[in-house]
Parts: sequence; structure tokens; C-alpha cells
Amino acid sequence: MHPPRELSTPLAPAPWQRTALGANLLAPDGGLGVTIFEEMTTLAVQTGAINLGQGFPDEDGPLEIREAARAAIAAGANQYAPGKGIPALREAVAAHQERFYGLTPDPATEVIITTGATEGIAASLLAFAGPGDEVLTFEPFYDSYGAVIGLTGATHVTVPLAAPDFMPDLSALASAFSDRTRVVLLNNPHNPTGAVFPRAVLQRVVDLAAKHGSIIVTDEVYEHLTFGVAHVPVATLPGAAGNTITISSAGKTFSLTGWKVGWLTGPEDLVAAVRTVKQFLTYSSGTPFQSAIAMGLGQPDAFFHGIAATLEKKRDILSAGLRDAGFDVFTPRGTYFVNVDTAPLGITDALDLARRLPALVGVAAIPVPVFCHPEGAERTRSLLRFAFCKKAGVLEEAAARLATLRGRL
Repeated sequence: MHPPRELSTPLAPAPWQRTALGANLLAPDGGLGVTIFEEMTTLAVQTGAINLGQGFPDEDGPLEIREAARAAIAAGANQYAPGKGIPALREAVAAHQERFYGLTPDPATEVIITTGATEGIAASLLAFAGPGDEVLTFEPFYDSYGAVIGLTGATHVTVPLAAPDFMPDLSALASAFSDRTRVVLLNNPHNPTGAVFPRAVLQRVVDLAAKHGSIIVTDEVYEHLTFGVAHVPVATLPGAAGNTITISSAGKTFSLTGWKVGWLTGPEDLVAAVRTVKQFLTYSSGTPFQSAIAMGLGQPDAFFHGIAATLEKKRDILSAGLRDAGFDVFTPRGTYFVNVDTAPLGITDALDLARRLPALVGVAAIPVPVFCHPEGAERTRSLLRFAFCKKAGVLEEAAARLATLRGRL
């Protein structure tokens, strides 16, 4: 047996590592590092800080949905689900799309169930993009986007979103498209900025995608978590239906992020291409959770309105504390997240402050530059993201702690 080969130089970063710099995946020596989320969580644990970094709720979803999962387990729903998802959930997803948006996907051929929205995004990008192609996103972008685009070998092109409203410049958007733009990956409502894009912006994306022959993959996991504005699914816009894949999940809507149940809808030919890739990723997952979410999607309208109203109150609790701390607060129109500018406190390095904040006041956050490529990181250098999807009492305590920040800098 041969001894291990010693390397005189470190392994070069793989393409996905180089592309995902924004997610802080590289260690200083060029090897694999930890994500910023793991780093901030570790600091929160070490200091006893309230962790407002990673966006997961600290309360479980509706009891009746959890009980439905237990019942499914007891009834024997513990083996592989069909690769495209159990029929009951595919039918429930189709009914949800018609009920809320007037869309009518065929549950047999135009709906598949995925292991969270993340798998749906990964399978879509791997299905449609490859070396020589370009994938267009807004920037900042959700951290997995850069990594998966890197896995495809495509080039990641971005359009900046600037504070305070985080809307794209439409001329910059048009300039970012080219005949190599194979996929437009659009997150709306948008993580990490909390922006909800109006119909005019979305229609411009649709028109440019049609002009350049691009496929639109739209990540709409926060569709039911908007504040005072309506969510507009891209697939409902003129010219979008034939080239748009729509992705969502149960995690955010039902506060069941650990179940990892997502779904994807769109034209039969595009969905079939994604399913071909998906079968070699997880094939299927979460059989008893799928049947429970099928029941959950049938909740009355009051439930869906109520979760947004409750979350809006939590947003306001945390935002008040952030203003008291001296930050410039950018009020989000959706999602779990509020962004702030640290510059009014004389701080221009949000990453440095994020690393000090748990010890300073006992609150952890995520620096927005980690959601960007280097140029975008410089533009967003002073921005921090806080999650408000926590219990009201936790947010009140975090707000009180943050209010002491100015006296501790």
C-alpha cells in the first residue's frame, strides 16, 4: 500500500470555491474554511449572545401540521417518496398556485417536490447552465447562489442593489444581459436586503430574458412574508410563463425550516430537465413531511395573512432597537431580515463589527459584504444584516442590548 502523497503546495481552490467568495468559504491559506454563519454562531455560543445571524425561527410551526407528520410516520410513510414527490403534495402545490396567483400547473408534469428550495435552485442551475454560459443575479445574493453557479462552470454576472431601497438600476440591468445569459436567477422577496421588487422591475427582467433567450429561475420562498406590498410571481407576468421556473418551500411559510420540503413549478419541458438532474442529487426525501405540508398548504387565508402581520411586528421591535443603537435602518418590505448601515457610528467595516458585536453587546449579526463578490463587498462594506424571525421577547432583549452599543464602541 502506497503512503499518502505529500503536497508541496496547497490544492488550488475549486471553481465553486473561487466563485463563492462572498459566502466566506475560503480559509486564508486557500483551503476550505467555515462559512460566516458558522463563525457567527460559534461567537454567539461562546459569548452567550442572541444570535440574529442565520435566518431560522425559534418557534415551531403550526401544531396541526406537526401532528400530521407524526401521523404519517405512524401510518408507515417512511420509505422513498416518488422522485417527483407524493401526488398529494404536488396537487396541493398546484392548488396553492391557482388559489393565490391564478397559475394552473399540471401536478403530474409541471410540479416536482425538492429537498428544500436550495435543491430546486441547484438542480435548475445544473440543468440549464454550464461552461461558457452566464448566470445573472442581483447583488448582494443569497450565499448558495455563488457556490452552485461555480459548480456549473458558468460565469456569475451581477447587478448591484443599492441602499436605501435596494432596487436595481434598469439601465445597469439591461447592460448586464448578453447573448450568453443562459439563466436569470431572481430572488423575490429578496434575501439579504428585504427588498420586494415591483411589477415594473420584474417585467423588465422578463422582457430582457425574452430578448436574450434566457431562462428565468425565480426563488420565491418568502412569498407569504411581505409587509404592506403584494408579492408578484414572475410567472404571472406577460411573456414569462413559457421560460420561468418558480421555486418555493414550506420552511419559511410554516416555520419548519428543518423539514427541507420545497417545490418547483413551470413548463413541462423545463421541469423535466430539472427532474433529470434532481434524481441524481437526492432522488426524493422527507416522505412523511411531504404529506404534512400538503395539509398545511390548505390552511385558510387568515393563516397566511397572520404570519406576515406577526412578522411585521417583530421587524418593528428590532428596528427600533437598531435605530436606538445609532444605525441607519433600511426598513424591509419582506423576508426575515433588516439591514443597517454602520457608518453613522463612524464604522466602515461591518465584518469587523460583526466579529466584535457578540462580545460588545451580546447580539450576533451577519455582514452584508459576505453576500457579494469583491467589488460588491466594497460597495456594501458598512452594512449589517439582522434576522427578526425570533420570539418577541428575544427581540426586545436584543433591542435593549443594541441600544447600549454607542457607549461601548
